[in-house]
Amino acid sequence: MSTFHNPARPMPDLPELLPATPDYLESPVSDGTIEENFEAELGGALVEEDEAALHQTFTDDDDFTDIARHGIVDIVGDDTYGRKVIVVSACKLPSNKVFNHEKFLKYLMFTLDQYVEQDYSLVYFHYGLNSKNKPPVSWLWSAYKALDRKYKKNLKALYLVHPTNFIRVVYNIFKPAISAKFGKKVMYVDYLTDLQQHLQLSQLPIPPCVQQHDQQLLAKLKSVPKAPGGGAHKPLPTQQFGVSLQYIKEANRQDPIPPVLKTCITFLDHPDALETEGLFRRSGAAVVVKSVQERFNQGEEVTFDLTTDVHTAAVIIKTFLRELEEPLMTFDLYDEVIQFQGLSRSDRLTSLKQMVLEKLPEDNYLVLKFLVNFLSKVMDRSDLNKMTASNLAVVFGPNLVRPRGGQMSLNAIAPINLFVEVMLSYHHQIFVL
Repeated sequence: MSTFHNPARPMPDLPELLPATPDYLESPVSDGTIEENFEAELGGALVEEDEAALHQTFTDDDDFTDIARHGIVDIVGDDTYGRKVIVVSACKLPSNKVFNHEKFLKYLMFTLDQYVEQDYSLVYFHYGLNSKNKPPVSWLWSAYKALDRKYKKNLKALYLVHPTNFIRVVYNIFKPAISAKFGKKVMYVDYLTDLQQHLQLSQLPIPPCVQQHDQQLLAKLKSVPKAPGGGAHKPLPTQQFGVSLQYIKEANRQDPIPPVLKTCITFLDHPDALETEGLFRRSGAAVVVKSVQERFNQGEEVTFDLTTDVHTAAVIIKTFLRELEEPLMTFDLYDEVIQFQGLSRSDRLTSLKQMVLEKLPEDNYLVLKFLVNFLSKVMDRSDLNKMTASNLAVVFGPNLVRPRGGQMSLNAIAPINLFVEVMLSYHHQIFVL
């Protein structure tokens, strides 16, 4: 179960998030590229809202430990489209007789504030919501108003898993105030296997009761639906995604730098691309990203257009790193990375050098060095692209470091991000070989 703690300054804030909103509607998920003016879409429905109440500010003195300890909200890296994934589990909501919903909303806004500037997806596990822990509809309405365009703009996909009539009832109540375009971001998911084409299920912290409920639903069917791509397939000789660095190297004339990484970084290493605001924070169109992945796996030559493909190339880099059989910072180093935050400031750089220079396999080091050298150029233009070492760490942390089994606890995010931030900030002193 997740816990919350305020990291000491100037360490990166602990990234936790998001609104547990079982409201909304039905229709296909968006392609990840739509920008919307929600205030205009909602019209006059929110005229009577209290502006002061909806735009709260938070300080280091705000203590959300009592809320966070329930583990209702979690972060699990990126989906297949390069978006941050936030998971909300209704079954973890405590009794509505003792739970402070107003403080919970403040906690959601406080944690979501750390991610609203980049594209993200939300998975809501509805099973477990009942009369004893269900928040009042009035609170859901308050939450919808409080989470304004700042929060909704970059929400690119909302997956409602195991929906019931309650969701439809709430939608009918909210329907006059909900944007039709917002509905295109929402997908009803009847079975966990339906999520697999969008997310890596092994990385999702799916509560056991939700898994059991899903199995019961499947048992009622005459045949169990098969997950897309669920069967084992032998990788292609030119495969780039979902294989090991060694596999790629053997098909790449012993060059340790994977072709997909070299192609994307070479393309992005251009002033027009490097100065793109939100580089690595935005997602690409899902259909385009999948097509590019397939072309790389087939060994085809892939070319990008500076006017349209900057974010696509950035997503491909993150996807490649996330889908490696073993992360660049190997499984064996995971525990050391998690302990990094507990070291004194004077010991951190020494520990980081030892991990990178002495404990990483040679090929991992060379690929990581190639990547970091490029990211240093991104940081050099942070006045234009807004991608500082801290912001890049939030994006790349879960893609460079992950545990065996894939599922990462919320408590691991802060030390991982700090590790990556220090590595990027002191890259000239680390990558010396």
